[in-house]
Amino acid sequence: MLRKYADHVEFLAPDTAFLEASERLPDILEGRGLPVLPAMQALNLIARIVQTIDTETYSKCQTIAHERIDRRDEGDWPVLASALALDCPIWTEDTDFFGCGVATRTTDRVELYLAEASSAR
Repeated sequence: MLRKYADHVEFLAPDTAFLEASERLPDILEGRGLPVLPAMQALNLIARIVQTIDTETYSKCQTIAHERIDRRDEGDWPVLASALALDCPIWTEDTDFFGCGVATRTTDRVELYLAEASSAR
């Protein structure tokens, strides 16, 4: 889906997202008995499509993001702060973001929205 729509929309993530994923993913995959190398290669491909947002851009929303997300998963604050700073929705399957005051979209809803937007062009 990222490749399909990358020419039409910007996909964004906080600068910490890919570092965190590259650190945590191997342990998660090994724990599930899944091969690490293909997943890391896929992560690198995704990192070429998704633009990173620097800390300076989203840190101004750090306090409010902490207030809204800390009771659920305090490590998610950069994603929420980025969405607040850029006034954009969050694409997630993580229910910790639901009810945080920012629109959230699951993958099936993102696909629907992007398909509709593309057909309107």
